[in-house]
Amino acid sequence: MSVAGISAGSAIPDAPLDKERLKQSHAASDFEGLLIAQMLKSVRSESSGWLGTGDDQSSEAAFGLGEEQLAKALATTGGFGLSKLIEAGLRAKDAHNEAAAVLPVTTPTL
Repeated sequence: MSVAGISAGSAIPDAPLDKERLKQSHAASDFEGLLIAQMLKSVRSESSGWLGTGDDQSSEAAFGLGEEQLAKALATTGGFGLSKLIEAGLRAKDAHNEAAAVLPVTTPTL
């Protein structure tokens, strides 16, 4: 079996990624993760802990890390849908800014 016809330069290049859109997507997901983490922290602080026992510093730190990871996982898989709303708002703002940049600026004459 020969692979002489395949070279590193003949591979189909990946489609260019829109880096700005990707950054917005990550930022929106991170923001939603922070909100979910704060909600989890608030629920835990209002009760006597997740397991019904008193909290000490080590369990508080462990539960804090667990809450952060759970919040990230929830936000990454869709969460409450806030990240999609944030992304849509950012895209609408970008589209508006691009449209405004294309339109010629005219001043009314009297």
